Amino acid sequence: MTKSEREIFLKNRLEELKSMEMQLHLQGYEHVAGVDEVGRGPLAGPVVAAAVVLPADFDVIGVDDSKKLSAKKREQLYGQILEQALCYGIGQRDNEVIDEINILEATKLAMTDAIAAAEEMLIQRTGKPVDYVLFDAMKIDAVDKPQQSLIKGDSRCVAIAAASIVAKVTRDRMMEEYSRIYPGYGFETNMGYGTKAHYDGISALGVTPIHRMTFLKKLTETN
Repeated sequence: MTKSEREIFLKNRLEELKSMEMQLHLQGYEHVAGVDEVGRGPLAGPVVAAAVVLPADFDVIGVDDSKKLSAKKREQLYGQILEQALCYGIGQRDNEVIDEINILEATKLAMTDAIAAAEEMLIQRTGKPVDYVLFDAMKIDAVDKPQQSLIKGDSRCVAIAAASIVAKVTRDRMMEEYSRIYPGYGFETNMGYGTKAHYDGISALGVTPIHRMTFLKKLTETN
């Protein structure tokens, strides 16, 4: 694929991803938030959610499911998304909350906070609230707004894709900082997931204050 062909492909992909919001705009919903999370599976660190509302003329080429993008590309897109977004918000829950109420409920709380933070910014900027929410494979009854759960939403909806990038970059930066506080676990590369280097670190150094003990039950029971 040539450079020009690649650019055409990415422009067409962006229009494809924008179709969900366009349909909702035609139905009268002005501010549609896309919401996604990262960090449900790791052994350590928080779960982080992001909510993003994009303008109808959003034109950042390359936005897609964060898992399909390199770290360098995510960092580049992160700044462009925040620059063009009508609003955005971050929510998180740490390992202690995850251990206390389980990862699914902690994720829902993080997402609820992200929506609230985005809406606060939106009201400050436009005087209007978020009026529709698109989730990636999630439904939150506590969010009192029209909403839709999309399976693989980060590959189908531009706002969810943008939220996936914002959440991923935010959490990766947090784990890189934790790697300096707790060296020896490889947090700067595994982001808290259960890699060999991570398990070797636990074996050699023990657990840290950011480890999810409910995720390590089998490991701690055998030691």
